[in-house]
Amino acid sequence: MVRPVEAPPPGAHLTKGQKKNKKKMACVGCVYSVDRHVRTPEELVKTLFRDPDRPHTTPPKAQHKRYWASLTREVAGQEVCGQTEVFQQLRDDIALRRQPQQTLINLSDGQRSLETDRHDYLPRDAQTVDILDLMHVLPRLWEAAHLFHAEASDAATSFVRQRLRRVLQGQAQSVIADLRRQGTTHQLRGAKRKKLDRLTEFLKTNLHRMRYDEYLAAGYPIATGVIEGACRHVVKDRMERSGMRWKIPGAQAMLALRTIHTNGDWEDFQDFRVRHETQRLYPHAAKFQALSWPLKSITA
Repeated sequence: MVRPVEAPPPGAHLTKGQKKNKKKMACVGCVYSVDRHVRTPEELVKTLFRDPDRPHTTPPKAQHKRYWASLTREVAGQEVCGQTEVFQQLRDDIALRRQPQQTLINLSDGQRSLETDRHDYLPRDAQTVDILDLMHVLPRLWEAAHLFHAEASDAATSFVRQRLRRVLQGQAQSVIADLRRQGTTHQLRGAKRKKLDRLTEFLKTNLHRMRYDEYLAAGYPIATGVIEGACRHVVKDRMERSGMRWKIPGAQAMLALRTIHTNGDWEDFQDFRVRHETQRLYPHAAKFQALSWPLKSITA
């Protein structure tokens, strides 16, 4: 982001805790439909570890995807929360497209505010299911493994593989207890112990969204590949190109155009823009055309 004129210039040396504040995070959301895809924990583990005998079936593709991306910014002197805007768009789109008794999956990472806004804006009926993105569980298992085994070692890989399988089998709580027991057995102290406590606390806090055995048996998606892809092709491929510098209004306008194009609404948007600009530039054109001019009658 371009530094505001009134902001003090960055110092020659940043002290501990100071940041350059060059980037600003956008919130991205998507609503889509996808067919069920039933898998077993063993099949998913083989797929994630790229085993030679892993299943080679093509999973169902997400259909009818609609994206929204927004930045927190100031509008008319008031702060507008980008995440709130995205959740409001998700709420409205779900209300339009969701069929009676259709299962609604709320799939997100472990950020607390995402779950809070989900409860505030999205449906919470018997057909809704909250799921923690598995790709936010797996890295934490790797971090835990590297507390006990060397990185890139077979022992670390085996450690993660075994515990991932148990998590997918619905034994997440016992995995947390096992990790804590391992920390005690290995007498972890200081930074390593704090890191293990942080990892296990994250898993414990999200246990209610980690019933992966039920999700896999029901054929639900358990990873946010659609959103991860959108962060790349909607946001980063345009906003983070070499030499890009943005101010908030321009960045928000570009995000809006990117999502309009990705959602397939470009032609409709251009028609709307032409009508809007015509009305703005020529507000009295319709009245002018409706007048009966004597000169016009003579000419005709």
